Amino acid sequence: MTWDLDRLAEAVTDAVMLRLGEGPRALCGCHQVAEGSCPDAMRPLVARGASRFGLEASASHAGLASLIDHTLLKPEATEEQIRKLCSEAAEFRFATVCIQPTWVRLAARLLSGAGVGVCTVAGFPLGANTADVKAYEARRAVFDGAAEVDMVINLGALKSLDYRTVEEDVRGVVRACHDGGALTKVILETALLTREEKVKASTLAAAAGADFVKTSTGFGPGGATVEDVALMREVVGEKIGVKAAGGVRDRATAEEMVKAGANRIGASAGIRILQEGK
Repeated sequence: MTWDLDRLAEAVTDAVMLRLGEGPRALCGCHQVAEGSCPDAMRPLVARGASRFGLEASASHAGLASLIDHTLLKPEATEEQIRKLCSEAAEFRFATVCIQPTWVRLAARLLSGAGVGVCTVAGFPLGANTADVKAYEARRAVFDGAAEVDMVINLGALKSLDYRTVEEDVRGVVRACHDGGALTKVILETALLTREEKVKASTLAAAAGADFVKTSTGFGPGGATVEDVALMREVVGEKIGVKAAGGVRDRATAEEMVKAGANRIGASAGIRILQEGK
């Protein structure tokens, strides 16, 4: 018997939630997907020429703050620190907070109505989980309130030239996110890749339906560079996003990344970046 691993993961999630006595997020009545993501609700917008949607994710405010994912991914982060991060994000109107999955439910509650999304990670930071596990991580994160999921690409498969595995790995997470109206960013960990591998990884992520490609986890041997951002933008074109993350600690660097093609910045120094412009 052949199992659809994504559907199996979804079924397991539903069963666990039922046993816990917890209901899912608000669903539309016709398709049973997250409110705001219903295909019937989207059709009038498509008819008017819309081709992409940012659902529950991107802040509507303008300026550099609206491009920043206010980030705290340290494994030792405490609840107090997460609460502070969310308070700062609401005050400065960042695009999202980017946190570990264990904090998603808390952050979603704290930021409800604030116009700031919740971003989390899957297969993080090594990218070495199996595809079904990554898809489950993503599906559970969206269930808990994540609007964006940053997944790490399967680096070993990429370097083994097993491109089918890489693409299917990404596609599973994309499907899990899009089913719940969330976005997917694919972390390439560019410091570990050759130029050719960066091009291939960006191409595969785009082919799998990712909404963004992202430079780094912040846990690897190097972070974002202007050259990598420009290369990734060149490869994926204008249809999907590019996120520069890792080592972006000042306003000048952030602005260089934007100029090179980034339309999202991952930074733990977001407040300092903004205050340097005053």
